[in-house]
Amino acid sequence: MNEISKIVEQGYNRIAEDYYSHRNLNKFNNELAEFASLLSIDAHVLDVGCGAGIPTAKFLTERGIKVTGIDLSEKMLSLARKNVPSAEFIKMDMNKLEFNESTFDGIVSVYSLFHVPKEKHSEIFKKFYKILKPGGNLLINTGVSESEGTSNFFGVPMFWSNFSPKTTLNLVKEAGFSIIFEGVLERGGELQYWIYGKKN
Repeated sequence: MNEISKIVEQGYNRIAEDYYSHRNLNKFNNELAEFASLLSIDAHVLDVGCGAGIPTAKFLTERGIKVTGIDLSEKMLSLARKNVPSAEFIKMDMNKLEFNESTFDGIVSVYSLFHVPKEKHSEIFKKFYKILKPGGNLLINTGVSESEGTSNFFGVPMFWSNFSPKTTLNLVKEAGFSIIFEGVLERGGELQYWIYGKKN
C-alpha cells in the first residue's frame, strides 16, 4: 500500500466514530433518490469509499437495491456491517478494483475520490466504465477547486486531491461516459462538484 493510501486508511480508522457523529447523514438524499430512480429494481450497485454505510448503502438497500461497498478503513467497514447488515462490504483500494467487466448496474463514489491523487482519477473512471454493465449509471462528486495536499481533519492528517470541475468532467467523458447531469451543488454547507453519467 502506498503512503497516501496509508494516511487515508489510518486517519479514518482513528476518527471513524467521531466523524460519523458530526456528519449530516441526510444531506445528499435527493441525489441518492435521483440515482436510484435511474436503476432497475434488481440492480447491483458498487459503493466506492462506502465509509460506515450511511447514507449510501443504507438508502439504496432500503429500496431493494443490492449493494457492495468497498473502503480502505477496516474500522469504517466494521461500522458499515453493523449499520447495513443486508449489504456486502469488502476492504479494497479504489486504485485496485478487483471486479470483472460488466459486473454492476451502478457505481456511487461520493466524498471519496478527493482522497486519491488526482493523477489516478482518469484511470479510476476508466475502470468504473469497464466494470459497469452497458447502460449502467455513475454518480460521483469531487471538490470545486484544483488542489492537492495534506491537512488536519478531525485531529488526524488527511490527504486531499482535486482537479477543477472542467478537468473532472473531461476525464469522465474521456472514460466513455455520457453525461446526464453535472454541476456544483451546495449540500450541508459545502460546495461539491457532482456528475451523473451513463455507460453507453
